[in-house]
Amino acid sequence: MSLKIGDNCPEFGVKQKDGSHFKITDLFGKKNLVIYFYPKDFTPGCTKEACSFRDNYEVFQTMDCEVIGVSSDTDSSHDKFAKRHKLPYILLADKGKLIQKAFDVPKSLFGLLPGRVTYVIDKKGIIIGIYNSQTDPVGHMTKAKELVSSLQ
Repeated sequence: MSLKIGDNCPEFGVKQKDGSHFKITDLFGKKNLVIYFYPKDFTPGCTKEACSFRDNYEVFQTMDCEVIGVSSDTDSSHDKFAKRHKLPYILLADKGKLIQKAFDVPKSLFGLLPGRVTYVIDKKGIIIGIYNSQTDPVGHMTKAKELVSSLQ
């Protein structure tokens, strides 16, 4: 069953490299959220997408919004990716693809590639927007910014 606008954000938590536990529910009621799923660290499209969110991160912050990137890469890969591209937001390592399954992120290219999907979630934990495009990585940030600004 695919998630749709108006659905509740799936609740999830992951253990991070530093031993802390990230729980999405800790942000409910406090922040609007942009959760973007991307295929792989360091690939051209994913780097463009990550850097577009980086370049607009302060704008998202002024709109009381947290950005979270999710892929099945390792914590170590995420650390290197974040450092190389100076990414200021949260990157989550989705071990076992449990978060992707919770969000029902579709695969692309005949099921060979992990999907590229962005979810915009309001402070109440309700999905207000979904953008699914493998070929428009920068469009994910643009659409997310439009939707978050509509909440202001």
